[in-house]
Amino acid sequence: MSRDLRVADFVRDEVSRILQRDMRDPRVGSFVSVNDVRVSKDLSYAEIYVSSLQANDAKAQAELVDVLNRAAGFFRTELSKRHTMRTTPKPRFHYDELVERGPRLEQLIGRAVTQDQQRAEGTDDESSPGQQGDS
Repeated sequence: MSRDLRVADFVRDEVSRILQRDMRDPRVGSFVSVNDVRVSKDLSYAEIYVSSLQANDAKAQAELVDVLNRAAGFFRTELSKRHTMRTTPKPRFHYDELVERGPRLEQLIGRAVTQDQQRAEGTDDESSPGQQGDS
């Protein structure tokens, strides 16, 4: 495993712990998940992708990312206390929309498969009147 991947795993685990145990900002909440971390090849930046059950809309998601990015210095200091590397990557937080888009994409794929099966069986949407207003 390459060094940047090991550092990314370390940052993901430690940022998760910091969010659970050390983060005291009430705007962050307790349901923030660190979904992915990508560290630059020179280890200077860590792109951290988070999601939250409490961030229901774009405004709440943007506020969460803003709060986390304003606390980037705190996260970097905490990370530096927990490793022996020469430098600590500067955290940059982003909201991970894939978590919310996943179920929607699965629903769309399922609907498309069902429609294909209906067409293959000869029961197109035109022949079944209750199917047209579902989208």
